[in-house]
Amino acid sequence: MRYSGLRVIKEALTGHKGWTPAWRDPAPKPQYDIVIIGGGGHGLATAYYLAKQFSQKSVAVLEKGWIGGGNVGRNTTIIRSNYLLDGNEPFYEFSLKLWEGLEQDFNYNAMVSQRGILNLIHSDGQRDAFIRRGNAMILNGADAELLSTAQIKARYPFLNTHDARFPIKGGLAQHRGGTVRHDAVAWGYARGADSRGVDIIQNCEVTDFRIENGTCLGVETTKGFIGAGKVGCAVAGSSSRLMAKADMRLPMESHVLQAFVSEGLKPVLPGVVTFGAGHFYVSQSDKGGLVFGGDIDGYNSYAQRGNLPVVEDVCEGGMAIFPMLGRARLLRMWGGIMDMSMDGSPIIDKTHIDGLYFNGGWCYGGFKATPASGYCFAHLLATDTPHQTATAYRFDRFEKGLMIDEKGVGNQPNLH
Repeated sequence: MRYSGLRVIKEALTGHKGWTPAWRDPAPKPQYDIVIIGGGGHGLATAYYLAKQFSQKSVAVLEKGWIGGGNVGRNTTIIRSNYLLDGNEPFYEFSLKLWEGLEQDFNYNAMVSQRGILNLIHSDGQRDAFIRRGNAMILNGADAELLSTAQIKARYPFLNTHDARFPIKGGLAQHRGGTVRHDAVAWGYARGADSRGVDIIQNCEVTDFRIENGTCLGVETTKGFIGAGKVGCAVAGSSSRLMAKADMRLPMESHVLQAFVSEGLKPVLPGVVTFGAGHFYVSQSDKGGLVFGGDIDGYNSYAQRGNLPVVEDVCEGGMAIFPMLGRARLLRMWGGIMDMSMDGSPIIDKTHIDGLYFNGGWCYGGFKATPASGYCFAHLLATDTPHQTATAYRFDRFEKGLMIDEKGVGNQPNLH
């Protein structure tokens, strides 16, 4: 079924009796050409592009829980491509371009809203750094504009620009950035992949890999053995635990990242704003809630919940630039498990085991990377060669000293 305005009108007039399930609930087959472990945004996008762009007819996605229950439904929905380094900027710009045509591509309303993102500047040194970043963005085909304090005040009148502890001296804006409805991304990719013959198998946990003579032959699951010509792993914060079943130790750690939503408010925030003197970012959802977050919790964890010191820190950062936040009530909060790599950038690569491929280490950047991650991972699985925008995302960069360290903090995942 294709969705359209006319379809909505027809169903409304006929009692909504014609809707069909968005995707099937098939039993797993004994063998597939390609099996993707992880039914989050990256895994579903990979399956979608494998079927659509690379004409793969025998693909399955295995999800231990339900579609949309992991990080793809546990984030702050921001999309952007305002990166500095050559290893990252082309990739994230490719992702942003895919976001721009995504809804028409998979015929699903993902609520892509390019309302703009603004990174605030609070010091002269930070202005120099942001000018450099903006120029790097423009050189890679992205949009960037340096705004003055007066321009920012006109667009965001609730910002504290007159007596703030950290004066606002300007900002770097990317007007094509914005937000997307996170769980709708999972549902749209799932529906698009299913319509092209991909089997999406929920409540199917992978318990082990079957590896013989250095080749991965498939996976053991709670629904039995499933054979595969190739196995792709895209399980975000559970990457270390999954790959340990193949005796692999990954260059990453798992940390909790908390997110928050306030009660519904009238429209007060037209775009996404990030605090430059601390770690705080905020946007307003279509339901009126302020969606915001900050630093990861400072310890390793596989729990999808956080701790109170980060809540306090995030609220302090918000109050520093938006004093009005003190009048809003917190509606809910949650946590997602971040797979924090040693340089803050992801990995999309083959492993040393034939037939076993890995996608992970997305740190804070996982959601915004969803379309490009899926496309590039599908390219790797289908052709055994990296996509041109993902050539730097190799395992061996850590051996060769070719780190992609946007923040310049070295091999400390908790600081990325």
